[in-house]
This record gives sequence, C-alpha cells and structure tokens, in this order.
Amino acid sequence: MTLYRYLLLFLLWVCLPHFCSPEIMFRRTPEPQQRILGPRIPRSDGKILHRQKRGWMWNQFFLLEEYTGSDYQYVGKLHSDQDKGDGSLKYILSGDGAGTLFIIDEKTGDIHATRRIDREEKAFYTLRAQAINRRTLRPVEPESEFVIKIHDINDNEPTFPEEVYTASVPEMSVVGIIRTALPNMNRENREQYQVVIQAKDMGGQMGGLSGTTTVNITLTDVNDNPPRFPQNTIHLRVLESSPVGTAVGSVKATDADTGKNAEVEYRIIDGDGTDMFDIITEKDTQEGIITVKKPLDFESRRLYTLKVEAENTHVDPRFYYLGPFKDTTIVKISIEDVDEPPVFSRSSYLFEVHEDIEVGTIIGTVMARDPDSTSSTIRFSLDRHTDLDRIFNIHSGNGSLYISKPLDRELSQWHNLTIIAAEINNPKEMTRVAVFVRILDVNDNAPQFAVFYDTFVCENARPGQLIQTISAVDKDDPLGGQKFFFSLAAVNPNFTVQDNEDNTARILTRKNGFNRHEISTYLLPVVISDNDYPIQSSTGTLTIRVCACDGQGNMQSCSAEALLLPAGLSTGALIAILLCIIILLVIVVLFAALKRQRKKEPLILSKEDIRDNIVSYNDEGGGEEDTQAFDIGTLRNPAAIEDKKLRRDILPETLFIPRRTPTAPDNADVRDFIHDRLQEHDLDPTAPPYDSLATYAYEGNDSVAESLSSLDSGTTDGDQSYDFLREWGPRFNKLAEMYGGGESDKDS
Repeated sequence: MTLYRYLLLFLLWVCLPHFCSPEIMFRRTPEPQQRILGPRIPRSDGKILHRQKRGWMWNQFFLLEEYTGSDYQYVGKLHSDQDKGDGSLKYILSGDGAGTLFIIDEKTGDIHATRRIDREEKAFYTLRAQAINRRTLRPVEPESEFVIKIHDINDNEPTFPEEVYTASVPEMSVVGIIRTALPNMNRENREQYQVVIQAKDMGGQMGGLSGTTTVNITLTDVNDNPPRFPQNTIHLRVLESSPVGTAVGSVKATDADTGKNAEVEYRIIDGDGTDMFDIITEKDTQEGIITVKKPLDFESRRLYTLKVEAENTHVDPRFYYLGPFKDTTIVKISIEDVDEPPVFSRSSYLFEVHEDIEVGTIIGTVMARDPDSTSSTIRFSLDRHTDLDRIFNIHSGNGSLYISKPLDRELSQWHNLTIIAAEINNPKEMTRVAVFVRILDVNDNAPQFAVFYDTFVCENARPGQLIQTISAVDKDDPLGGQKFFFSLAAVNPNFTVQDNEDNTARILTRKNGFNRHEISTYLLPVVISDNDYPIQSSTGTLTIRVCACDGQGNMQSCSAEALLLPAGLSTGALIAILLCIIILLVIVVLFAALKRQRKKEPLILSKEDIRDNIVSYNDEGGGEEDTQAFDIGTLRNPAAIEDKKLRRDILPETLFIPRRTPTAPDNADVRDFIHDRLQEHDLDPTAPPYDSLATYAYEGNDSVAESLSSLDSGTTDGDQSYDFLREWGPRFNKLAEMYGGGESDKDS
C-alpha cells in the first residue's frame, strides 16, 4: 500500500508543470573539485541570485525507464557560469553511453536519451562533462562528473525460480506449509496432484503484476493397508512321488501399499499337514511357496488342509487403529496317485548257507509288494552282472533264491547279489535290493604240507636225531580253529614221526648210520588229519636224501656222482656252464644258416611283382658283346636246345650228367611245351631256378595266349582270358593271379 502511494505521488509530480529546469552550473571556487549545481531562476530584478555552498548541490540526474515517447527523452542541462550566451563555449560529454545512449547539445548543454532504458539491465550511468573554448579548445572549467540514475517503474511481473515444482507429502499428513484441503487423503485413491500458485506484486493492488508456477504434489505411501488374500480357499495338487523340497504351489496376499510397507511374511499356523508341508516367503515376488517337507503317500492320505497366514513385516504404530495387518486363507492340497515301483520288505537281505548244499536248494526268499492301490503282480529277476558265474537263480514268481551250481567257500566266501522286482504290467517300474550270501564252511578239505620240504639225512646220523620239522595247512576254517595230527602210514625201520601237538611234527631217525651208495633216497609217507567233522586226512610223502656231512652236520654232497665232480663246483655253476654252451651252439647254427641263405640268394628278389624280375640278375653284364652270361638263343628258339648246358657265368654246386630231352617240334602247342618243361624241372632236384625262368620266357609259336610278357600288355587291343594258367600247376598261380583279374586290373 505504501509503495502504491509513492508511485501515485511520483506520477503526479511528473505530470505537473515545473518552475525550474535542471541545470549543472559551473563556477570558479577555491576548491576545483567542487561542483555547484542549481536551478536557474528567472531574472525578476535584473541580477542573479547565487545559492550558498550547501544548498541545491546536484551531481546526478533522474530518468524514468521504459520511455515510450516518439522524441528523445530529455534528461537535463549543463551550464557554465562562463557561458555568456554568445556561443563561444562548447560542451563535451563523455563516460557511460556518451554519444550513443546519451547525447548533448554542444551549444546549449541539453542532454537527451536516444532510446528506451531498462533499469533491470543497468540502474545508473556515470558520465563526465566539460566546457571548452571553441577558438582555443582550452577548457574553461574543470571536468565535472555526474550520475544519471534510472527510476524504476512496475514493468516486470513476479517470477518463480522454477517453472514446475515437485513436492511429496505423506498421505494422512497433518497441516503443513502446503495444506491438504481434505482430511485423511488416501494415496491408494489418488497419488498425484497438480497445484498452480500465483504471486502478485504491489501487495495485490490494482496495477500490480503477477506470476504463476506449477507444483506437482505426490502423496507418498504409509503402511495403512493390511494384506488381503483374494480367495478364502486355495486348492493345490501334488504327485505322491514328489521328492522332499519340491514346490507344490504358491499363495499371494495383495497389499495396496508399496515398497517395504507391502512386504509380507507367510507362515502355516494350523492344519493337518503342518508336518508334511512347509512355506517359504519369496522376497522378490512377495509370494508364499509351499514345499514338500516329508515323503507323501497317496495310499496313506489323499488330502491335506493348511491354514496360511500373511502378515506385514513393517507396521506403523500410528495406524494400529485401522485393524490387524494380517490375513489368513485355507489351502487344500490333493495328493495324486502315480505308478510307484515295487517296495521290498527289507532294505537288504542276508542269507547264510553251507558250502555242501545241494544244487537246487532254496537258500532264502525276498518279498516285495506294489504300493499302488491296483496291487500289480511282481516279477523277480537276478541281475547277472552281480552273478557272472550263474551260481544262483531266483524264482520269478515268489522270489525264492536257490543254488544252480555247487558252492565252494574256499573260492568265494561272500556273494553280493542284486535282486530286481518289477511290475508285470509296467516293467519300467522296478526296484533293486542287495542280497548278501555268506558261505559257511564245511570240513571238505584235507590238510596238506605247508611247504615243500627238501629233507636230507647225514650218513653219520645217530638214532633219534632230528632231521626235519614239518607243519600243515588246511583250506577249511573251523570254528574251533585248526588242529592237526601227524603219523606214519606204516611202521618205518629208518624214520619215525613225533607229533608236537602244536600243528607241527618232528622227523627223527631210528637207526645208526646211512649209506648213500646203497640207498641215496628214502620216501617217507606221513599221514596228516584234522579234528573237525567229518575228519579229513591226507598222506604226504617226504623225500629224504642221504648226504655226506661234516662233523657239525652240514651237508656237503648228496649223491654218488657228486664225488666225481671237482671240488668246489656247485650245481648252480654247472647249470650256468650248460646254458653258456647252449647259447654258443645256437649262435653258431644261426650264423651258418645266414651264411648259406646269402650264398643261395634267388634271382627273383620280389615275390610281389614277377613281371619286373623275370630276367633279373645280380650282375650287371657287359652289354651286347657279353656272350658269356647265358645263351640268348634258348629264348628265341627252343628247337636249338639239344643239350642241357651249364651256365658259364657261375660255378655249379654239383656236377650231374645232363639228360637228353626230346625237342619240341616246330609249331608245337606252347601249352604242351611248357607242361613238358615244367615236369622236367619238377622231377629234377638239381635244376636251378634260373633255367626254368629262362625257359618260361619263351613265347612259343602261334600261342593262343600270345605273349606272356607284361611289357606290351598296356598296348594290347583286345581282352585276353588267362584262366587256363590255373591248370598249369602251382608254379603258375602267381601269373594266374596277376593276369586273371579281368576287369579289376583294367579299372585299377
């Protein structure tokens, strides 16, 4: 209101006419820095009236902002007391905006503003004024500084720092700076509100300006709503075969609140299935997961009922009056039947049987049943991987386990079997059970000597002298432990047995002195028996050698032939010498065989490819002029062969009288010719192989098979059958294999 009054007074002052015009008067004073500013009064009596020093001293002008007139806005007037009005002085303006925003009439000193000024951009301007002589351009007054202040007008409306404000207020809040117009505002009904706020200046009076802003108000959540189950009863199903820990289903209570105010904890508070089921709270989904706590059985119980409670974990005490922050529901869980495998009456079976039991005897019975209500028939079988020797068998109908082969505890004392029970209607449903069969001992093995005894007696032995201590072992394992008895099979004039009654016995001599040249070895039958039922006994024979001993009874030699051997040569040394001789003989034989094999090296170096080695020799030869290797004429014409000539390039091993053979007539069939020569060489044990090779190279006259050589086989025009080569004997089998391949050779 006060500001409004001042504004009205200022407007009236601007509009009313004034009696004086503002001027800055320059006059000389003792102090140059002082400027005397005063209005110029019209002359009434012909002389100028001067004010005192402290009266009407101006050093500033006032100018209204936002001038809207068409002419320049008049600011004020500068005037020097040296100005006589003859135009000899010139006024100069400098400083902020001089020449652009503010201009001065250099003759009269009038100052004008050239454009509209905004006080919010700049509130005042500092300028300097000076009067100079036009002719001399010398200042007539010192430079004076003054300020032009811009007067404010109400040309800006109030503005808010932010265009849009965002605020949050808890629902159900009490009175605040921004007040709720309704009591108990509920976020669940409406969460967002938008408020427009207006600000006016000048105290809201007329002529004032205003500004607005928007405030978005969000009601934040508090825990004022309890959880609620959407249904009073929830039905779930689960298979009876579900293992412990299996998730049966989930329940969820809805809460209108958000965040931690909506967090819920689930628990089972009542019902007949509290021991069979459990519930877990899933924090992410805020659901209660019901899981299996114990194994289920459809045949025992088919329906369980649970009472589940959901309660808020963060309750605000301010809202206890709104009621309990929890809810309950009934969960009914139905157990569904599945085809279960058979169940054995025991987790494992142990059967004990004596090893002398007869084949086919039943040693025990396993029992199993179908837990399903249908009670299917059970079929039993034996896992043969646990009975590879097929010693046992089982009756498939009643589960009786019986023996199919004789038992022997000494071979295997325990048998670990696996019995399989499966439903006949559904063989995939099967159960396995372990069956342990323990074989009980029966005294069916006779005792025997524990080790082999190398016994000797000295020639100079005296009666009653100990020559050997013997012991026995038995494969059986009687309950009372082993007990053996030793005796002679018959009375022996040379030796006797004395039982020590500790499962050992001593062999003693009965006469004085022995002669190895008369009898070098004695055989002493010893009877060993046990004390179990039935009594088992065996006869073991001791071989007692007569040996020569020294005075201390140490053996020196035990045979008459040993006297002929040099002294100090033991049996081991003899065996070593014999082995060395045998090895030397083997080396000599091998060396001779290798030498002979090198001497009789065959002309054919490779058995795989005869075509390349038919006329191969170890020596290179001397070319066409070398006529000493062999007679080439025998290859050209068999008729030229009259006598069986020896080869001239090697020395024959044995000399023999050559046999005359009839020559083949001209134009004879090559098959008959080769057959005759083949018989000739087969019957001649001294014929070397190279003669037959040279003979086989003969092509013959008018041969049906034409050339047997493979040199031109690649250029033959027609197909030729070589099956007749198989009829020529074993020596032509290789050729028959090479040329009898037919189309396969061509393909390769």
